Amino acid sequence: MAAAADGAVPTLAIRSSVAVELWSSAGAKQPYEHKPNLPREETKSSRSICFSPDGRYFAYSNGVEVKVLHVPASNTGNVDWPLQCKLPRPKAFYLQFSPRGNYLCTWEHYAITKDRPEGAANLLVYDVATGNEVFAIVQKNQTDWQPSWSSDESIFALVVGGEALFYDLAAGPSEGFASASRKIGGSRGGMLSLGPGNCPPYLAFYTPGAKGAPSMCKLYKYPALGQNQTVACKSFFQADRVEMLWNKRGSGLLLLTSTEVDKSGASYYGNQAVHFMATKGDTCSVPLSKEGPVHCVKWSPKANEFVVVYGFMPSKAALYNLKCDVIFDFGEGPRNCAYFNPFGNLIVLGGFGNLPGAVEVWDVSKREKIANLKCADTTHFEWHPNGEWFVTATTAPRLRISNGFKIYHYSGALLHETLWPQGQELLGIEWQQYADNTFAEPKITKAKHEGIKSSQPEASKKAYTPPHLRLLKEGKNPEKYLPQPTVPGLPAAAPGLGANKNKKRNNNSNKAKGNNNINNISNKREAGEAVPQDAAAAATESLEQEQTTAAGSTVTIDESPRRPAPKHRPLQRNHQQQQMEQPVEFGTPRHHVNGNVAYNNNNSSNSGGGGNNNSDKDRKIRSVAKKLSDIKKLKSRQSQGETLELNQLNKIEMEAKYLEELKALKLSV
Repeated sequence: MAAAADGAVPTLAIRSSVAVELWSSAGAKQPYEHKPNLPREETKSSRSICFSPDGRYFAYSNGVEVKVLHVPASNTGNVDWPLQCKLPRPKAFYLQFSPRGNYLCTWEHYAITKDRPEGAANLLVYDVATGNEVFAIVQKNQTDWQPSWSSDESIFALVVGGEALFYDLAAGPSEGFASASRKIGGSRGGMLSLGPGNCPPYLAFYTPGAKGAPSMCKLYKYPALGQNQTVACKSFFQADRVEMLWNKRGSGLLLLTSTEVDKSGASYYGNQAVHFMATKGDTCSVPLSKEGPVHCVKWSPKANEFVVVYGFMPSKAALYNLKCDVIFDFGEGPRNCAYFNPFGNLIVLGGFGNLPGAVEVWDVSKREKIANLKCADTTHFEWHPNGEWFVTATTAPRLRISNGFKIYHYSGALLHETLWPQGQELLGIEWQQYADNTFAEPKITKAKHEGIKSSQPEASKKAYTPPHLRLLKEGKNPEKYLPQPTVPGLPAAAPGLGANKNKKRNNNSNKAKGNNNINNISNKREAGEAVPQDAAAAATESLEQEQTTAAGSTVTIDESPRRPAPKHRPLQRNHQQQQMEQPVEFGTPRHHVNGNVAYNNNNSSNSGGGGNNNSDKDRKIRSVAKKLSDIKKLKSRQSQGETLELNQLNKIEMEAKYLEELKALKLSV
């Protein structure tokens, strides 16, 4: 891996489910790994890791306290990382250094206890040099908990209860944090941001709209904070929330306004808009040429241009100047984020989250694409301080499987890969920070950098082809390779269950057709129309065949007919009435089959009273057989030494009686 101008090698801070550790590399083509001289502490309760902006300090929480380590000037050799201070914050959730690294802010969840029903301060500021607490206040808002600092750390500001408080630290932390020197009144939901670069700084204060009034963002030049001392003012409707983005010089401010609900129903994601404000007093709305949400807005480190990724998928990405004119259009693609390298000469457009992970690397000055690559399941992206490499990571809790990180060259070459062991989770990763001008700006070329091959299998790029089409392309008959359904005991070529079902379905359809034909003939006769004799004969013949099949079918004791008898048809009902009027000899029982009167047949199992007697006997035989089966099971349990109940013993004694009864029933059949 590349080294800094002074020989320092940037380290990677890693927070996992088992430890907090730092990794480093021995050279340009050497992998990143943990070195013996680098810190490592085993803990399962770490919530946050953080480097100071100038890279002098490294802080992390371990569930017991917050430790601040002093980063040595060089990571090579056996140089230790001495402990700078310990902070008694076991529940610290977020950590943030001041711009020069002299102060460390900690935030934890606000809680009320019996001892302190009013709640304890959860936003605290510590002096890193001494480890002493210099400021504490209650900050319930987790989303925008970070306080604002001026670049020289002379001004500390934050919003509490909608009111902006300013603390002047020029005289020292003990006096400066004692009381707020200035205030700006507002309403709940207000936001404050101090611009970098200038001292004293410009600041932006946002006030949400209420009762039909528009939301408003005002620019001030500290310490002139009067109502009539605004440098610029921008008002807008449809803004439940605002994200304020300063450029590196502190001369321009971008406002990303958004609403959670789109009242028109055009978008599930609500409404977003981008506005620009300059410290010279200019304001305007950034024009967007495609409808849809605004996915990402980023300033270039050169502070003279910015990029916006917006619109429904495939989204558009465009580069704007300070006049909010489009100077380059990156086109459309599956992307929702953008990342400039520290020098602003490279930009990555990526599609992460619910997108497949396509990454495009562009040369900003030449306006041309350098590389395309796929970084699936990426949850974290960060440029290396040298501006040539970047790291992509899959971290928990966003994804709890396939955790790990990869380091790429901007040409798309994979330089390093680490997959996390199964059963462990990678929670966070962060590059060591450096002061400005530590690294020289890289020269961008199209030359492919030498890399390594990923150990993870790549997804096939070929289009999916169904199996039968694959066989056709090979000149084979697909029917020969399809599985043939078989029935146990029959040869493989015999029709299977599907054929039987089709045959039954065809028979049912034929029966329905026959009944419909008879109904049609009956209706024609009732209406006085002529009916062809051939048609009537054919319909009657088909019906007689169905009746014969139904009368001749047999049903076993353990089975029952699957379908009930069809309903009587009008013609059949008339035919039945005619036959009932005819004299019938005494002792000749008759029964109905499909609604027609038929006479008893000795071969029929469904005929008259004899059929009812047989069914009663069959039912009794099954009942006695079941009792004998239960007795057999009880005798088996008794032979195994199990103690039976009195009623079970009485049942066993009835075995001889049941056997005689079964024998008598079988003889009478």
